[in-house]
Amino acid sequence: MSTPTQFEGKLALPLIAAPMFLVSGVELVTECCKAGVIGTFPALNQRTSDGFEQWLIDINNSLESHTKNIGKKPAPFGVNLVVHKSNTRLQDDLDICIKHKVPLVITSLGINSAVVDAIHSYGGLVFHDVINTKHAKKAASAGVDGLIAVAAGAGGHGGTLNPFALVNEIRAFYDKTIILAGSLTTGSDIAAAQVMGADLAYMGTRFINTEESLAQAEYKAQIVDVSSEDIIYTPVISGVHANFISQSVAAAGVNLDELKDLRKVNITEELNDARDNVDGAKPWKDIWAAGQGVGSIHNVLATSALINQIKTEYVESINNLQNTSLQFKN
Repeated sequence: MSTPTQFEGKLALPLIAAPMFLVSGVELVTECCKAGVIGTFPALNQRTSDGFEQWLIDINNSLESHTKNIGKKPAPFGVNLVVHKSNTRLQDDLDICIKHKVPLVITSLGINSAVVDAIHSYGGLVFHDVINTKHAKKAASAGVDGLIAVAAGAGGHGGTLNPFALVNEIRAFYDKTIILAGSLTTGSDIAAAQVMGADLAYMGTRFINTEESLAQAEYKAQIVDVSSEDIIYTPVISGVHANFISQSVAAAGVNLDELKDLRKVNITEELNDARDNVDGAKPWKDIWAAGQGVGSIHNVLATSALINQIKTEYVESINNLQNTSLQFKN
């Protein structure tokens, strides 16, 4: 097991609240961090780099005030940078991360060793999303500090591999931090992830249904109503394989059978269209992403209450596991 020393004494749970397009914002991030969970958000959730920088200022100010008032440092926060060539803001947003010394940067849709080196220059950490061993080895060679194993069932841009297979294959050649993503929604899921060899858990969909998330009320209600059988995995909506709620696809009037050609990936254009109410249904805004773990989500809670619930579940699971293991000792 390997967890960065930068996290020591700061986490109430071995958990990262994943960055989610148009869902993760300042309040969700800061509430996670104050409760001892690593809160993250995509830089592109803000329309401009100036807006992104203001969010960093707001987050840092909130967490500094919390430290002064409570006398205890919160969990660190992180920013997702999309490294895909269509992200025209990458360099500007990277420069801002360096300026404000963002503790954790999560890179996705491409690996770039120059980005890794730039974050390392001030002591920051880099975790990278991977969906298979090939991508994991490439990211490891670039010097990342952690690999996020995005297994089958993850919301948004998920993979297809079984988590046991993916974690075991990565652990065979990688001795740094492994973070498991894919259908994790409870404290017992976190315990299971650790038992199978992951260091940290990665939850996205469960945090959509928090009071502090930026998701529409209709989005949250739909997550409560659906189950795993309602999640569809398709590349035609955003140009990259991703999991979406089938009811939101139907409500948007999208017929997947008619979308034969893959949409060209353009991250910046996609997000701007969603914000500007451009005609037609848009991924993330009108067509909602979710993981297969939706079937265990039945409510909307304050972030602090959700984390307390997850912590209770986690402790109970660890205690049950320890008691069970005693039965098999000679």
